[in-house]
Amino acid sequence: MFFERVEGGNRAILIHVDFPESDHREDPAEFEELVVSAGADPATFIKASRTTPHPKYFVGTGKMEEIRQAVKTYEADVVLFNHALSPSQERNIEAGIECRVLDRTGLILDIFAQRARTHEGKLQVELAQLQYQSTRLVRGWTHLERQKGGIGLRGPGETQLETDRRLLRARISTIHKKLNKVEKQRNQSRRARDRSDTPTVSLVGYTNAGKSTLFNYLTDSGVYAADQLFATLDPTLRRLAIPDMGDIVLADTVGFIRHLPHKLVEAFKATLQETAEADLLLHVVDCADEDRLGNIEQVENVLDEIGSSDIPRLEVFNKIDLLDDFEPAIERNDEGIPVRVWVSAKTGQGAALILAALTELLGDEVISKSISLSPAESGLRAALYEQNAVLSENYDEHGHVELEIRMQKKDFKQLLKRFNLPQERFGVARTKEFFE
Repeated sequence: MFFERVEGGNRAILIHVDFPESDHREDPAEFEELVVSAGADPATFIKASRTTPHPKYFVGTGKMEEIRQAVKTYEADVVLFNHALSPSQERNIEAGIECRVLDRTGLILDIFAQRARTHEGKLQVELAQLQYQSTRLVRGWTHLERQKGGIGLRGPGETQLETDRRLLRARISTIHKKLNKVEKQRNQSRRARDRSDTPTVSLVGYTNAGKSTLFNYLTDSGVYAADQLFATLDPTLRRLAIPDMGDIVLADTVGFIRHLPHKLVEAFKATLQETAEADLLLHVVDCADEDRLGNIEQVENVLDEIGSSDIPRLEVFNKIDLLDDFEPAIERNDEGIPVRVWVSAKTGQGAALILAALTELLGDEVISKSISLSPAESGLRAALYEQNAVLSENYDEHGHVELEIRMQKKDFKQLLKRFNLPQERFGVARTKEFFE
């Protein structure tokens, strides 16, 4: 893009500042994982502690000198901060240490840019990058404040910086239009699934919790899965057969992280819509992570931000193969409803328990009931026998037949529609009461 700066190598100086009184403390270990996931080579890790950020440099002047010396010693190409920096702070730090500076948001955006595979994913990443860079044009391009001049470049007094901003706004507008088109296509697919009454289950969780590995094991898919942060960006949907109830749609989505940049949440709105519209969420948790409770809290925060906090969920505590002598199990609440399953997606331990829990939670999608049909409705009776849905039948003296049936609700609804019979009469109008 026109605002991009010349890239250097990957040798990086890592900076982390601890603010003991802050509610938004970052994790230095997770920061290192982010840096490695981005493909950088950490040369050294400089840590500091402050009560509040320095308004000009974020770190103190003494720490600035330490960073400057580290850049020279290690011949670093970039300095990475585990914090969100203001454009002026980035500009001031770069001027002081004479090296490129990237904050936590920029680092995450870089990882997203590397991971995006589909056209939609690339558009979403570019949108987030443009929105992020729009406030940073002045930082790297102060020479653009000069007005254009020269043959063929004279205009109505517009500076180069103003031109860049105008072009950037135009590109953002174009991407928004393209993403709106993608969102409409997704909505059409979602409405088609609603009409067929196919439940949608969405995998959510902290990044690197094992969602894609679990998705691959359950659906026998080849979705990219790796032991790194943000291995999955582009959503993938597959059909999954659930015992005793039929198919559901399982969606694999992008992982969440602490203080996920708001611009990323906005840019990935269409993707995250699969989560917001799901019938059930499988919240995958790395049970071997010492900070698993904090990770769960961060996922809950993002779900609340995208309007998914009220969707019922089943926790999947993954990676039990990393625990000592731990067997797969289902945990239930006081009412006997499954709330948590302990599994290993890597080895497949407990996968059957997930399917069993889904059968219970989505059991409303299987009907088992008695229905009464008149002689004129014998066509429906014959169709039910064709689908092996009839358990027993009895006739009365008026020729009416009482059928005991068991089948998928969606298939029963399709039969009712085929024979032009009202769903309300048989009590199968679409509802989510079983979740409430």
